[in-house]
Amino acid sequence: MNIHQFLTSYSYGDAIGNEALVIRDYLRQKGYESEIFALFYHPKYAGQIINYLDYDRFSSENNIIIFHFSIGSPVTKKFLRMPDKKAIIYHNITPHHFFLDYHRTLAKDCFKGRVELKNFKDKVDLALGDSQYNEQELIDSGFGNTGVLPLVMNFEKFDRDIIPVLKELYLDDKQNILYVGRIIPNKKVEDVIKVFYFYQKYFNPNSRLFIVGEYRGFERYLSALQGMVNRLEIKDIHFSGHIPEEELISYFKLAHLYIHMSEHEGFCAPVPEAFYLEKPVVAFNAGAVQETMNNGGILVNRKDYLEIAALCDNILRDTKLNEKIIATQKQALTKYKTNKTGQILLEYIDKLALKQ
Repeated sequence: MNIHQFLTSYSYGDAIGNEALVIRDYLRQKGYESEIFALFYHPKYAGQIINYLDYDRFSSENNIIIFHFSIGSPVTKKFLRMPDKKAIIYHNITPHHFFLDYHRTLAKDCFKGRVELKNFKDKVDLALGDSQYNEQELIDSGFGNTGVLPLVMNFEKFDRDIIPVLKELYLDDKQNILYVGRIIPNKKVEDVIKVFYFYQKYFNPNSRLFIVGEYRGFERYLSALQGMVNRLEIKDIHFSGHIPEEELISYFKLAHLYIHMSEHEGFCAPVPEAFYLEKPVVAFNAGAVQETMNNGGILVNRKDYLEIAALCDNILRDTKLNEKIIATQKQALTKYKTNKTGQILLEYIDKLALKQ
């Protein structure tokens, strides 16, 4: 029995792609033959990813194929036609209404994806969510055999030094606040900026904000954000765009606090990453964020920007409070150990292998 994975897109630095790679390597360590198949993939991974149309020569009714489902695509039809035992890992699909003003094509694909999801319910042997929040969506969509597979997190990649040029630029006496994630409307990056506006204006003018993430395809949204920054006359906001992993890690290590104001999250990988790097986290309670935080960090239930800015100031000034928050985050991280998540995956695989 071989175990392979399907993705629609394998993007550089993307959480789903990273998880697929960790799962593949873990399965290989356990003696399984395992490959990743995708419709699109970053050139960096050309030697590791196989075009999904080539899967026929790997297919077998004795195999298990795992589809990381996150958007509508032609990969769905190929996956469903295969005779292999089938599992999906549902990473959630952002509701299409978030994109109507900025990206109609993506809005269409997200709407289509939620329609496609319901087509899986009688055609897969197992449906896993990477959070209980996502599993509940599967149950609500009519899936019978469901479960939870916590996102596989590779924290070892963070064990490297800050890039010298970024250290020279940003390791100074300023307080660095960080947001990481795609620059897209559901992430509510404008709310991160609003919190920073109040923090810098009323609490600490000697501060800067890093907004680290891909914005290609959402240039209109980026322009709206930059227009707001100009109108409010906020200083020291830095949009990095899409950057290599080593730069991302440097920004994490340069930060003094991580803030996340998204209004739709199926998991939210930057939160446990910030936990690992001992950066206190303040995040808005939406989607799976509370579950992901696992009682670590600080969860806020309403968007009072001045109040959140004051909270950030307290955390950054009060050493004991800062240490207490980081202690809760360390405890929360036990949920994301690779071996623990890998063992959960193997238990699901064993059950699938026995299914006739």
